[in-house]
Amino acid sequence: MTEQDDIPDDFPRGAFSAVVSGHGPKVCARLSGEVYRADPTEEELYERWALCADLAEQLVDVARKDLVAHPELTSLQVLERVGRAVKAKNWVASDELEWLIRHLRMRLRW
Repeated sequence: MTEQDDIPDDFPRGAFSAVVSGHGPKVCARLSGEVYRADPTEEELYERWALCADLAEQLVDVARKDLVAHPELTSLQVLERVGRAVKAKNWVASDELEWLIRHLRMRLRW
């Protein structure tokens, strides 16, 4: 069993986003070994998943405290607030953020 086996099936495996200036069409790829790739390697995917899973664990207490601090909010509203805060920090891609919030909700059993 490898570390990559730890990655859940529902974790996003899409291509990394890139920003390239200019008017014409672009192909965003990078050289990995002797091959150009537009998708993440298994190691890169594992790193992204580990980052998102760790962040979700850190946000468990944040979400619980936010729910206590704002009793007028529902648990779903708290998750939306947490999601907006993480999005504003630009720590993860949008598909990773969706997975992170689903994972956080599962961890919280909300």
